[in-house]
Amino acid sequence: MKRSETLFDSLPGHAPMPVLPLRDVVVYPHMVIPLFVGREKSIHALDLAMQQHKRIVLVAQRGAEVDDPRTSDLYAVGTLSNVLQLLRLPDGTVKVLVEGCQRVHIHRFTETRSCFIAEVSTLEAPPDEGMSQEAQGLTRSLLNTFDQYVKLNKKIPAEVLSSVAGIDDPNRLADTIAAHMTLKLDEKQKILEIQDLSERLEHLLALVESEIDILQVEKRIRGRVKQQMEKSQREYYLNEQMKAIQKELGDLEDAPNEIEELGQRIEKAGMPKEAKDKAKAELNKLKMMSPMSAEATVVRNYIDWLVNVPWRKRTKVHQDLAAAEAVLEADHYGLEKVKERILEYLAVQQRARKLKGPILCLVGPPGVGKTSLGRSIARATNRKFARMSLGGVRDEAEIRGHRRTYIGSLPGKIIQNLAKAGVRNPLFLFDEIDKMSMDFRGDPSSALLEVLDPEQNNTFNDHYLEVDFDLSDVMFVATANSLNIPPPLLDRMEVIRIPGYTEDEKLNIALRYLIPKQMTNNGLKEDELEITEDSIRDLVRFYTREAGVRNLEREIAKICRKVVKEITLHPTDHKTVVVPNLLGKYVGVRRFRYGLAEEQDQIGQVTGLAWTEVGGELLSIEAALVPGKGKLIHTGHLGEVMRESIQAAMTVVRSRAGMLGIDPEFHQKYDLHIHVPEGATPKDGPSAGIGMCTALVSALTRIPVRASVAMTGEITLRGEVLPIGGLKEKLLAAQRGTIATVVIPEENRKDLTEIPENILARLEVRPVRWIDQVLEIALQTQPSPKAQDTVGQGEPVAMPESATKAGGVLDGARAH
Repeated sequence: MKRSETLFDSLPGHAPMPVLPLRDVVVYPHMVIPLFVGREKSIHALDLAMQQHKRIVLVAQRGAEVDDPRTSDLYAVGTLSNVLQLLRLPDGTVKVLVEGCQRVHIHRFTETRSCFIAEVSTLEAPPDEGMSQEAQGLTRSLLNTFDQYVKLNKKIPAEVLSSVAGIDDPNRLADTIAAHMTLKLDEKQKILEIQDLSERLEHLLALVESEIDILQVEKRIRGRVKQQMEKSQREYYLNEQMKAIQKELGDLEDAPNEIEELGQRIEKAGMPKEAKDKAKAELNKLKMMSPMSAEATVVRNYIDWLVNVPWRKRTKVHQDLAAAEAVLEADHYGLEKVKERILEYLAVQQRARKLKGPILCLVGPPGVGKTSLGRSIARATNRKFARMSLGGVRDEAEIRGHRRTYIGSLPGKIIQNLAKAGVRNPLFLFDEIDKMSMDFRGDPSSALLEVLDPEQNNTFNDHYLEVDFDLSDVMFVATANSLNIPPPLLDRMEVIRIPGYTEDEKLNIALRYLIPKQMTNNGLKEDELEITEDSIRDLVRFYTREAGVRNLEREIAKICRKVVKEITLHPTDHKTVVVPNLLGKYVGVRRFRYGLAEEQDQIGQVTGLAWTEVGGELLSIEAALVPGKGKLIHTGHLGEVMRESIQAAMTVVRSRAGMLGIDPEFHQKYDLHIHVPEGATPKDGPSAGIGMCTALVSALTRIPVRASVAMTGEITLRGEVLPIGGLKEKLLAAQRGTIATVVIPEENRKDLTEIPENILARLEVRPVRWIDQVLEIALQTQPSPKAQDTVGQGEPVAMPESATKAGGVLDGARAH
């Protein structure tokens, strides 16, 4: 740098120069460095330097934390530098590029208001023509040692070696090497202050060798760590190291080893060989993983599920029939067929050690106690209770689980509920099994086929567990409101129908269960409220219309709440007795007509009987005759089957027109309109066939139909009455509607054995086989045949002699 030397050759002794204090940096001669200047005094010093040949003295501060240094805070030796470039930044700071030129000694600082001014003199003369042998030897040693330093220190680029090797001036060489060293500030300042070249080279050589020793120690430490890491991944080692440190600190002295704990749980779980081998393989895989990795979490969760599934644990099933019967009777009134089936199962289990669990399907309207009956069965048999609601389930994975390849995968609800129950032989309730649906994710009802098949469920394979689990010890019970269940699934279950409750059964249920339960729930004592039997009957008749007792319980709860409010506002010692004429005060006006049939006999109006999901209903069927061209109109939101029944009934009437005294040409002169009221309610089914036919005959003959007669039955074109279903519900509806006589198909006579005696005692049940018998019972008078020949009508249908007589009356006594 001859240019710099000539620039400062004319520097007089003790020349005044502006001073720029530096933090954490020492600038050596021949060193070019950018600086960011923000202090006001430093900026003034730069401005002054730009006015005086761009020369300034750079001096390091003793303490970098001092923001406004005094003269005592600055070193006495600095570097006279040349300002190469100055740039003012928008935030007020100044970026300056400086080049160190000569060491200077500061004789005196003068602190002005704007900046520091120092009187300086140079510390070194231009290099001699020759160099001593000692200096040459030190220079070579320094270059060799610095070469080793650069190879060990990865922070210094290798290109520095080539640039340093090309420097001939030993002063500049020493300064360049010192600038690239990672040294403390006081060490860098000491190198700057050493004036003698040999001494400076020797001191710098000692510092480089010291740094090399430190780097070699670091390299040895890294080598030892690397050897230890060869057995596992780097992360695993680091985590183990953290654990070791925590243990040394005493934080984890008593903490159990998670891997060992999982191993012990696998041994105690009682798994079959296949599952145990799978669990051990996954545990060995877990040992090789970093505890903090995502894959380790997946494996840990899988092992947790495997050991939590009850492979061996079970409850001892009670086989005391008397005790089980007492539990069932205490929890539910009626439901004799269900209770009998449970007791049969327990009786057989006493004889046979291994009995595949029965799969019962309780089918009945809402509110008859299907779900609560499942809990009672579990209590009677001393089984744990597990329930899964299938309403709205669309995904097959809800049953079988997700495969472990998916993030957040879990076993299916069956394995989950078994793990929650903690035993392998609970009572498992599939609630609302008829409400399942399917979509693109699969068909859950098909997945249930394996679960509910006693021949297959001993090897049930969940997609998540991937090992077989024996479900043969589980007692499965399903509930449904209808038989809208896929046939293969229905075939695997034993269907037990739970019909609606009779009025007497509802009365007993309310007295035994509902009233005590609601009094307890609402904080009432026995001496504070009494609801009479007549009041309960009126609640059943006029405030609820259901097969079950849910709405009845709501009405009782409403009474209890209002009584609690009265007692709270107006305390009294008298018991509140709710009688029928007070029901309006507690539960409001009557909502229903108690299903009453028409009080007067009407032409063309027949009372039919229908089955719905909430029990039986009275169905009014109306037929009207108007002049027209033979059009047949049917209204009332009728289904396809019911519309076909109207067509069949019409053909029966036309085929018997002569026998019934009807004009054979009526279908060309009149329009017939059949309407089933409550038009917004969908209706379908064939059981209203004889009702349709009777309404048509009444409208055509103008003979009224007896209002006290209700009927149900399918009709054929020959006029034969075919059997129907839901007989008990329909008879209950007839009894509720104060019907006196019920006409049923002859083939349903056998079903009367299942009807309670008190219902048959109030109804006159008339089994029939032919439509003529129905008309004889239902019409006020019998139509007289026309004397003239019935042209185009065809031959009358021949009937057995027994069919021409009215069906025998079945009152309660004779039915049983």
